[in-house]
Amino acid sequence: MKTTLQPASGLVPLMSIEDLAEFLAVPVATIYDWRVGGKGPCGVRVGRHVKFTQADVLAWIDAQREVRPGRPREGR
Repeated sequence: MKTTLQPASGLVPLMSIEDLAEFLAVPVATIYDWRVGGKGPCGVRVGRHVKFTQADVLAWIDAQREVRPGRPREGR
C-alpha cells in the first residue's frame, strides 16, 4: 500500500529517483546515467539524497520536446 503525502502549507512533495524513474517509465539506472552525464532534470540535495521538484521535472520534459517529429531542438 502506497501512502500519499499531503503538502503542508504550500510545500510541494519532492520525488525520489525511484519516483522519477517510475513517472518517466525508465529504469532507475537511466536516471543515474542522466545525472552523471548532466542530461536529466535538475535535482535538489536533501542530505545525501537527491530529490526532484515537479516543476523542474515538467520543465525538463518540455525542453525535450521535438520541434518536429524526429527533429530534436537545437543545442541539445
